[in-house]
Amino acid sequence: MDINYNIKRGIRTIKGWLEKLSFQTGLIILLLCIPCYIISFAQMALPISVSAKSALWVLFFGLAKAFQYGGLTILGAEGIKRIKSWWTLKQVK
Repeated sequence: MDINYNIKRGIRTIKGWLEKLSFQTGLIILLLCIPCYIISFAQMALPISVSAKSALWVLFFGLAKAFQYGGLTILGAEGIKRIKSWWTLKQVK
């Protein structure tokens, strides 16, 4: 079997599993990227070595991106529209 076929099949499987999760789960996972982004840059102020700072940045920035894309995959296009409509209604009031 071709390795590209296995990778594509794996991605489709993961995407299908994520799409089965609820809107609320997607929203929570999407919101988890915020503290990860904050931690990834705030740790630069810690008095630790440069290599430790780099490792922490890679770890937390990677987690933030994983939460971001995972949450967007769970929400899908309809979930994003739902959030946008809620946000615009909130801005009007």
